[in-house]
Amino acid sequence: MIINNIVFRVHAVQRMFEREISVKNVRKILDTGEIIEDYSAEMPEPGRLMLGYQGKRPVHIVLSENSKDNLVIIVTVYIPGPDRWKKDHRSRIG
Repeated sequence: MIINNIVFRVHAVQRMFEREISVKNVRKILDTGEIIEDYSAEMPEPGRLMLGYQGKRPVHIVLSENSKDNLVIIVTVYIPGPDRWKKDHRSRIG
């Protein structure tokens, strides 16, 4: 799915549906969220993990950027769990 230069992978769309996270909210996080990890060394294209909120609920978005085609690719969207993330939702446990 491509929406105004944002490509949503099937996995991301499935997770968004399961977690009731809207395209509108993903766009908001892309515009106002915080980059908390850089995955550029691990992915073929520059990638990152962003933190944003849907109301008070934290949301993480894993994305990559294809500058050649001017696209942002949403790889997955999830709610950071307390078993892996500290209360600030920015720092991993362990």
